[in-house]
Amino acid sequence: MKKVLLIALSLTLLVGVAFAKPMQAGPQREALKVEGMTRLPQSTRNTPEFSFSVNPTIIGANYYDYMVGSYNGLPIQVKQNGDGYFLIYHGRATSDAQYRRVYYAAIDATGIITDHGEITRTAKNEGYPAMAIDPVAGKPFYAWHGNADGDDELEVEVASDSYYEGYIGNFNEISVAIDNPWTTIDPNPNGIGDTHDNEYIWPQMAIGPSPVPGMRRVYVSGRNASNHTPWDGDVAPSENPLFAYADFDTDMIEFGENLVWHHTNIPTMDGWHLAGDGTWRRPSNSLFVDDIGNVYYVGHHFGYDADSNAIPENTADIFICPNYGEGEWVYVSGDPDRATWNPGGTPGGEGYFQGDDGAFADEDLLWNISNASHFNVVRLNNGKFLFPTIMAMSTHDGSYYPSFQYPKTVVIDPVTGHVDVNDIYPRKHEDDNFNTLFTPWDVEAPFGVPEYYVASDGESYLSPELVYPFPHYNSDLHESSMFFHYNGMKVSEPNEDGLMVAVWQDSYRAKLYNDNGYDEYAAYQNTPEIWVSVSVNGYDWSDPITINNVDTLPQFSNIKPMWVYPANKVITVSTLPSGEVVGKIGIMFLDDFTWGSTVHTPPAHSQNDGGNMMFMELQITFPVPESNPSVEDGTAPSVANLLNQNYPNPFNPETNISFDMPAAGNAKVEVFNVKGQLVKTLFNDIAPYGKTNVVWSGDDNNGNQVSSGVYFYRLNTEHGTQTRKMMLMK
Repeated sequence: MKKVLLIALSLTLLVGVAFAKPMQAGPQREALKVEGMTRLPQSTRNTPEFSFSVNPTIIGANYYDYMVGSYNGLPIQVKQNGDGYFLIYHGRATSDAQYRRVYYAAIDATGIITDHGEITRTAKNEGYPAMAIDPVAGKPFYAWHGNADGDDELEVEVASDSYYEGYIGNFNEISVAIDNPWTTIDPNPNGIGDTHDNEYIWPQMAIGPSPVPGMRRVYVSGRNASNHTPWDGDVAPSENPLFAYADFDTDMIEFGENLVWHHTNIPTMDGWHLAGDGTWRRPSNSLFVDDIGNVYYVGHHFGYDADSNAIPENTADIFICPNYGEGEWVYVSGDPDRATWNPGGTPGGEGYFQGDDGAFADEDLLWNISNASHFNVVRLNNGKFLFPTIMAMSTHDGSYYPSFQYPKTVVIDPVTGHVDVNDIYPRKHEDDNFNTLFTPWDVEAPFGVPEYYVASDGESYLSPELVYPFPHYNSDLHESSMFFHYNGMKVSEPNEDGLMVAVWQDSYRAKLYNDNGYDEYAAYQNTPEIWVSVSVNGYDWSDPITINNVDTLPQFSNIKPMWVYPANKVITVSTLPSGEVVGKIGIMFLDDFTWGSTVHTPPAHSQNDGGNMMFMELQITFPVPESNPSVEDGTAPSVANLLNQNYPNPFNPETNISFDMPAAGNAKVEVFNVKGQLVKTLFNDIAPYGKTNVVWSGDDNNGNQVSSGVYFYRLNTEHGTQTRKMMLMK
């Protein structure tokens, strides 16, 4: 099928948003459509109990109704002693305000707003702020982009708060961490050459140790907004990063001494940005610094070759710089894609997912990351990195099905690059050993068999469970770039008890009424929802708490939440006799009076009537961790990729299947057909340490040869269960 690329933003749009500087959507993946009945996902375990420890509280009016904080960070963070929060956002105080400004606020342990105001006194446009808190002295640092000189490019500016004796708002002199335009050196032997007009903005921020005794080091990253890479007859931003860092101690901040900035870059990503071979890659990453001086830039990317086909490569990325950001960057990558299958649109019928040439074959379909550029990254207690994402039913050429998008987490090992992908919600059934992830048409036993509903005409049709993990239902907004601009999933870091939350928004019930005309959802016509799922140690996630203006009354009456950010960590309150732990999480968001952004051209509605910046705090009862020893002791399941891909594949008449054991133990290898029926048991014995190889000759347990087609082979061991797909061709 020929891939059609959608250029989401016209020249008019680019001119219209130049002053505001939101990210440019650029070329988008082809969106494929499907027809048929859908159903809401069914709860598979109890939703956590929760209450409002602080009811939704107005911080201040805001007439800038898009992405009020950092794209890839958390602009609300717990104070060092846990007795409240610091937060930062951008906004306009009135509808006719000339400039978008950056505001700070402080909230005490009872939820009272103790301080609130602008950081700078210079009237100019500022935006997309980030923050970090000094882990030693508890003092907040803030970063944003704004024009600090006479040229056209924006700079990344930094302010620290002396926070002397607990008094907030005593800001030191503004420091320019990244002074644009910036020269980027082309590391490619045949690239487009050095460029001198780069603009690194949209900052992120982190603080870690310094090699200088008695000091800490603050890091600020910027992403390149400049368009250089020629691709498909156009240019689009690749957003390669630049990092600034400076050393400080407590006295420097309390006495307002100037920071001295140094810089580093990632040559690999500069090479992506300045490629001259017709390829184009766009990364989405988040900054992290550990407590021994390693700097990490973690996330994912997608890319196309010169023929507009998706580049077949690992797309989950970790860039690591040791020695406090002064060493060479190391690139570690892994594969987050997961296999799936094409069910019949009717029982026994051809595949539901169709291309130009008919139904897609199973091997043409997969789950991969889609519309997931606005997230943050955290490190789990086992040293691996986790970021939340949205995965979609996709094809290998880069197209995808917007109706089939689901919240997941990607966990990547910084040493091996091994990737685990876990469902947040909905999740596959605990007894489902057939599917790699939640499969919306296969949610109950027998697994591997699609589920259908009987329509009024007496015929049966596929009945998938769907969600819509975006804060607006209308994908046509802003010239069909809503998915790119509005996606946003954030996760808190595990606290000392391993407590975590994942926060995102869903608008499926609003979509069912506004787009599909289902009258039973009329009450949700103007209802973006906040969904909060909880975890202990980050591998197993609860059903989400849902907060909206229909069901969460009276606290959320008439509130339309947008751009939702949780605090960086949960505050533990108590442990119950049952073993459950009670924790509190602060959340910042915009109550958008008229649903949808007016920042983009064309706007979602004709009049910008603004909204209110809001703070609330939820008290949640976290479940006792499930009986998985590797999770209970704060470590992940084995990172070993136990089951290897068969070779050859496709095959005829036989293929080799191997698996690796980290220790001797029981192992079973079985082959299943696409209906989930057992075909043959290849191995069921004690396997030694290391590699074991078995051969399948395309026969069943009775010695009969099976027909051509897709088969799944599954390894069960005490170290984990893994499933892969293979094809027999006769």
